[in-house]
Amino acid sequence: MISKKLYLPDFKFLFDTPILPYLIIAFGVAMRLIQYLANRSLWADEAVLALNIVNGSYLELLQPLDYDQGAPIGFLIVEKLAVQILGNNEYVLRFFPFICGVGSLFLFYELSKRLIPKSAIIIGLTLFASLPFLVYYSAEVKQYSSDVAIALLLYLLLLPLVQQKLNRGRIIKYSLVGATAIWFSHPSIFILASLGGSALLIDLWQKNSQKELDKIKQLLLIYSAWFLSFVIFYFVSLRNLTGNETLTTSWGSGFPSSPFDIIWMLDAFGKFFYKPLGFSKGIDGLAIVFFLLGCISFWLRRKEILLLLLSPLFMTFLASFLHQYPFRSRLVLFLTPYVIFLIAEGGSYILKKLKSRPIKIISIFLIILLLRQPLAKAIDLIEEPLNYSDIKPVLSYIKKHQQPGDILYVYQRGIYQFQYYAEKYGYQEGDYIIGVDDLDKYDGQELSITEMTRYEKDLDKLRGNKRVWLLFSHTHIPAERRFLNYYLNEIGLRIDTFEKPGSYVYLYDLS
Repeated sequence: MISKKLYLPDFKFLFDTPILPYLIIAFGVAMRLIQYLANRSLWADEAVLALNIVNGSYLELLQPLDYDQGAPIGFLIVEKLAVQILGNNEYVLRFFPFICGVGSLFLFYELSKRLIPKSAIIIGLTLFASLPFLVYYSAEVKQYSSDVAIALLLYLLLLPLVQQKLNRGRIIKYSLVGATAIWFSHPSIFILASLGGSALLIDLWQKNSQKELDKIKQLLLIYSAWFLSFVIFYFVSLRNLTGNETLTTSWGSGFPSSPFDIIWMLDAFGKFFYKPLGFSKGIDGLAIVFFLLGCISFWLRRKEILLLLLSPLFMTFLASFLHQYPFRSRLVLFLTPYVIFLIAEGGSYILKKLKSRPIKIISIFLIILLLRQPLAKAIDLIEEPLNYSDIKPVLSYIKKHQQPGDILYVYQRGIYQFQYYAEKYGYQEGDYIIGVDDLDKYDGQELSITEMTRYEKDLDKLRGNKRVWLLFSHTHIPAERRFLNYYLNEIGLRIDTFEKPGSYVYLYDLS
């Protein structure tokens, strides 16, 4: 009699297929290219940084930026060079972040080959290629994509600190790499501290031989070069950021309320899986389980790798507890590769260690479930790339239908977008009215009585005009929009409306 057994396919051949990692990388490149080629309008956060880059000189970029902005000096100089050489447009401004986003895929793959097994590489690379915020920030005029690329590059170049013997050439090389990175990425400080601290600890774990003591002295020499670079960078640039009260206030939720606020730390870490990793409710819990399994796996087989992957998290949390760097959303995007490595290791661990056939089937299903959501979201970008405030078609509509004598009023939260595009659409000072702009302390809150009163006074100044165009963008508070619509209908008659995602315009008769 032939026994009937449940056949479970062996997925090992997938992980051993040499071409598969490159197919995943190609998919990741395609997703980033689609987002980049969408050429969406700059939204408010991009516009304020773009105005600094376009209008400021190189010397001015070394000074505190306008509009309470902050970015690494190296990033700003690269952006300024690109604009001067290739012109001022969205493609040029987003080109460096895009190159960093694409380059990160290859860096992630190269680093993963040094840290995790083949089965984990496929899981990790799939996540890294498709997670929505990693795709999105590859086409945004911000430094978050380059932060990720530099974090990966530093680990790839400096990982030999832990393994190799050091000679004069390597000491100079590693000193220059770390000292330069500090000027291109603020979080590189945490990456260097993590690598440096890990290398020291691993060497101290070894036998206390004269060779190990010599290597520790060499490491300290390299770290001295990094520290000197950081001190210079701090007084040139970073001090201005930490002293900017408006900026640090906006980071409020990124800091714990006390040095012993462990609940905040656990909550912040849990939210990390939602944003910037991008897992939705339910799946984020699954990702956390895989992360913990990855930690257990490395603890059992390679404790030094666990130290290397967890230390950036610890360093960033330490900075948050010292109120020096917020642990929140896009500002910690640079940590995503290390967490993904641990999630991928957790997935590989259950595939290898759990021998029970039913449990193995469940494990494979859970891995597919984990990968399905980011892949589905990435594919959605093909149809509809992310777009926060599409002001360009709205400005085109106004320009096409505006008549001589018409008034153009620009809503205060959209002024930076409008100022970036004004000249491109033929607007000069005097052609438009900027709305009241003293409400920053109320941003992010529900509509207040103070705001309603100020808006009423502002709109009342427009009474008596027969044709008034009211341009709104970056309208992220629903109650505010409802109030403005209500009050405008009270004082006038709407003639026309044109709307795009995040931006719209009304034409009112306020006579």
